[in-house]
Amino acid sequence: MDEKMIENLGPLRSLAGTWEGVTGDDTAPSDDRGTEKNKYRERMVLEPIKPVDNHEQHLFGLRYHTQAFRIGESDPFHDEVGYWLWDSKAKEVLKCFTIPRGMAVVAGGKVALNAKRFKLSAKLGSKTFGIASNPFLDREFQTVGFDLEMTISNDSFSYDQNTKIKIKGQKKIFAHRDKNTLKKVN
Repeated sequence: MDEKMIENLGPLRSLAGTWEGVTGDDTAPSDDRGTEKNKYRERMVLEPIKPVDNHEQHLFGLRYHTQAFRIGESDPFHDEVGYWLWDSKAKEVLKCFTIPRGMAVVAGGKVALNAKRFKLSAKLGSKTFGIASNPFLDREFQTVGFDLEMTISNDSFSYDQNTKIKIKGQKKIFAHRDKNTLKKVN
């Protein structure tokens, strides 16, 4: 890996590589729109990309792909692709991702250069850190918020994310929680 590109990743610099986790906890809407809990394993690959310039904005980042598998199953129940980006001038981390359910999220937050713990968020309707979904999801399982908390160490990182979903016919916002700790394998 290009050491110069990694050095410019700010708080994301130790994330470059391949990671695996086997302790995932998923709380999600069940088929009957109730609640199901899943234990899962996960594999995530993060690769540095060349700097991206938006005129005077300079972004450094990682392209990533993650898949999650219920324990004992060989087919993933979750697949996600996107970018982790660092804007050193604005001191912001962005996580931009899509899932094949027809949904895209741009989450972000202020983060110190050497932070080992930070939070990102996105809200439905925001012009900057926002959420877009296909018409079915917007009507039946509308994602109204996304919060992510990351904790990074040298050989592992943990995340706790809450995707807030307004399920049609239910008054209470559903907290779709995913938590895992991943260890570097390469």
